[in-house]
Amino acid sequence: MRVRTTTAAACTVLVAVAALTGCNRQSGGGTGGRQVGIDLPRSDSDFWNSYQHYIELGVKAGDVSALPLTNSQNDVGKLVSNVTVFTDLGAKAVVMAPQDTGAIASTLESLNQKKIPVVSVDTRPEKGDVYMVVRADNKAYGEKACQYLGQQLKGQGKVAEFQGDLSSINGRDRSEAFKSCMDKNFPGVKVFELATEWKGDVASAKLQSTLAANPDLGGIYMQAGGVFLQPTLALLQQKGLLKPAGTAGHITIVSNDGIPEEFDAIKAGKIDATVSQPADLYAKYALFYAKAALDGKTFKEGPTDHGSNIIKIPNGYEDQLPAPLVTKDNVNDASLWANQLQKKS
Repeated sequence: MRVRTTTAAACTVLVAVAALTGCNRQSGGGTGGRQVGIDLPRSDSDFWNSYQHYIELGVKAGDVSALPLTNSQNDVGKLVSNVTVFTDLGAKAVVMAPQDTGAIASTLESLNQKKIPVVSVDTRPEKGDVYMVVRADNKAYGEKACQYLGQQLKGQGKVAEFQGDLSSINGRDRSEAFKSCMDKNFPGVKVFELATEWKGDVASAKLQSTLAANPDLGGIYMQAGGVFLQPTLALLQQKGLLKPAGTAGHITIVSNDGIPEEFDAIKAGKIDATVSQPADLYAKYALFYAKAALDGKTFKEGPTDHGSNIIKIPNGYEDQLPAPLVTKDNVNDASLWANQLQKKS
């Protein structure tokens, strides 16, 4: 049902369908009232909570004019419902981060038919046209983690890998790249692939079983520090296995996300490295491309003026933002977003 009503009534619909609070529409950004619907993917991850923080800052600064934010809580059904509300309220562009990249195709097709451009953040939908994907090179995540672990273990030993949801292209890219790199470069390292669906409790339970059968485990690759860090450290602490980096019995841990808590863990010697996924740039360029879409701008393949590279994908374009490896050697780098966030908090 298409909604054509007052702002107050529209807000009632938003609350009922998307469990929102408040109805203060943000303005500005030079979009002339052409509002953007922005769905946040989840709130159980420190990384995504940081992304939300930066999105809210951008909206407040007037980068775009936005409808009240929704959060689909890792549920594609909620995402579809939220997008329906956006279109009912007249959204002219949509920013989303679908966690199930295969199940959003029909929604993208519907938006395309309505000529509503979509910016997809962090995940690349498998089907359905998108205006731009704002994402880092997730295969590079897996490769960087592999190279670091393989070198630290000197090509021998056992590693547990907390795989993200394999229905997500991010989980697949990181897992496939990690496996390919290990098979090619470090065949002496045995990898235990632990499917987690991005759930910290699942990862912890599977790690406990793996440790019971393999007390000589030498490394862990966590594909998302935002959900895996705390339960992993808690389990290792409980078992007396959380030993400082550089000491006998230390389990080398490489993560992905680059949240402040990971930086603190690196400084404390609890983990060794993380790949800094740019939460700040994800938000900045999600809003940048949403406004560009409203302005009718087009892009092409090649390097950008913000240190990234745009590639052509079958269903649109993808801006691959830089994501550096962070270790004790560069953990205090002021240019890293987690350090900027800590200074402001």
